[in-house]
Amino acid sequence: MKSLPRRIEKIIEPQAVVEGAGVRLKRSIGTQTLDYLDPFLLLDHFASIERRDYEAGFPLHPHRGMETVTYVLSGVVHHKDTLGNSGSIGSGDVQWMTAGRGIMHEEMPQVSPEGIAGFQLWVNLPANLKMTAPRYQNILAAEIPEIKRENGTRIRVITGEVDGTRGPVSGIAANPTYMDVSVPPHSKFTHAIANGNTAFAYLFQGEAKFADGDKEKVLIRSPQLVVWGEGDFVDIATDESPARFLLVSGKPLHEPVARYGPFVMNTREEIEEALRDLRQGTFV
Repeated sequence: MKSLPRRIEKIIEPQAVVEGAGVRLKRSIGTQTLDYLDPFLLLDHFASIERRDYEAGFPLHPHRGMETVTYVLSGVVHHKDTLGNSGSIGSGDVQWMTAGRGIMHEEMPQVSPEGIAGFQLWVNLPANLKMTAPRYQNILAAEIPEIKRENGTRIRVITGEVDGTRGPVSGIAANPTYMDVSVPPHSKFTHAIANGNTAFAYLFQGEAKFADGDKEKVLIRSPQLVVWGEGDFVDIATDESPARFLLVSGKPLHEPVARYGPFVMNTREEIEEALRDLRQGTFV
């Protein structure tokens, strides 16, 4: 049987939102347009050199039942939590936090002339891991392998495997692939994705033509999110402009989702239990 590029299921325009204590973001997963893309709960893009857009940051707040992935392109984010962890992540660094049964943490962008830019992705946890022990994986930029293909395409592999190279983040329930791909002008990028896995690309620089199954290619201009449906691989080509995008895929959970702010469980009763724990001081 002939293999086909994955078809495009949705093209999402990011929505401007304000989160934390006043941070301006572009959100493309976790909106009325696209509430949930199993197992991905949220994708935020933050980018500004105006200090008022980000300096208030994300003061101490709780999470339970999910994972947060922070990937910094430029600037510095300082973090600390109720487990005693603290530190900073800068350009090219990644923090993969598994909230599990509960954690309280803060993420504070540091004011500098270069401002701040990066992404936060939320990944759901399966029911049997929602109350697991919380943990962090802090990955420095130098630990993230970068592949350079013959046509000049560069791929930073955060988790998953690309061209025989594995990313440093491990032990994630959704078995995800998360990569940062830069394609030069007049070039092409293809990548096979396992059947049944959810997959999306977030184009944040330039423009490119995305294959759409057996239909005509679709021109995508940044910033836009492309959600793929069925197919065997993704096929992205550039013309005059280079393109840079996140490519993320993962195994869907097919479980009920009960969600209240930073709590993501399977039932409303579990959400109420999280709120009760928070009120009674037994959350962490």
